[in-house]
Amino acid sequence: MLDKKLNEKSPTKLTQWSEGSGCGCKIAPAVLDEILQASGGFEQHDPKLLVGNLGKDDAAVYQVAADLAMINTVDFFTPIVDDPFDFGRIAAANAISDIYAMGGKPIFANAILSWPVEKLAPKLAAEVIKGAKAICKTAGIELAGGHSIAAKDPIFGLSVNGIVHPQKIKTNNGGKSGDFLFLTKPLGIGVLATALKREKISEPDYVKLLDTSCRLNQIGQLLGNHEEVHAMTDVTGFGILGHLIELCEASNLSAELDLPNLPMIEGIDGYIQQFIFPDNTYRNWNAFSPKTEGVKGMDLVKLCDPQTSGGLLIAVGEDNSDWFLDTMKNEGQAVWQIGKLIDPLEKTVYIQN
Repeated sequence: MLDKKLNEKSPTKLTQWSEGSGCGCKIAPAVLDEILQASGGFEQHDPKLLVGNLGKDDAAVYQVAADLAMINTVDFFTPIVDDPFDFGRIAAANAISDIYAMGGKPIFANAILSWPVEKLAPKLAAEVIKGAKAICKTAGIELAGGHSIAAKDPIFGLSVNGIVHPQKIKTNNGGKSGDFLFLTKPLGIGVLATALKREKISEPDYVKLLDTSCRLNQIGQLLGNHEEVHAMTDVTGFGILGHLIELCEASNLSAELDLPNLPMIEGIDGYIQQFIFPDNTYRNWNAFSPKTEGVKGMDLVKLCDPQTSGGLLIAVGEDNSDWFLDTMKNEGQAVWQIGKLIDPLEKTVYIQN
């Protein structure tokens, strides 16, 4: 049960102000596709827009000079935790991650704030911003400004700008058959966030939730300098399965995913056994199950759990896997090998049990 200490930390429960939480409140993949198609489809005419709306990458990239491109991303969501400072930290880390996922360096951010000022004290919103500033400081950037509105739902996020060399951009369409797949954070953030919302989480597991979701994916900036890394994205609201499918489809490949090798936050199995996980887990499964083979029983929860500020999913050439693992070790970066890309088959992802 929720510890008394955790209750005392957050007397105002931000998570009770929304149905979904964190990246779990994303619009369902099928509905999003319907919206975008109805808006007129995808066209891109500016040759300087190196990465735009033609794919499903983490950010847009615009070339401003022969050796310089600007990265821009925006990400915001409803509260994933009750504590406003922690909410701001997680939202900031999640938004900045998109810059790292493109192999770039973040340079500054602007805040996006929606707040029910007549029902939730403005001082709570101030704590959210303080949390975001703390993460921006860790990332070495300024929170330069932003925009706010008074509305019925608390929402927070960032628009982040970054820079990258035009020849060093990492996208999700560069994967090659035979590439090994690596993940830099364990899964289970959505499960723990749901346990918090239902007041079932323990204090130690809350610490794990914060430790995982507030950890910056700064290693992505380093990997942008290495052509041995063929493709990269971060794992967020569509779960590891959904974001792997996006990478595979962009690269015109299939993948084998080794279920026993998937890193999970210690202790989440107990919550899953109690059917404590986000409702949007099923939404993800309904969207991606036709493209998947080999999933058994409740394993779908681990595969489709919406992550908020999840890890980087990285495709590395098989011949360079030892170099990659050595580099991660030298940088103090945790990493797990979770599968490989293969030639395209009938299904997009094959689960290896």
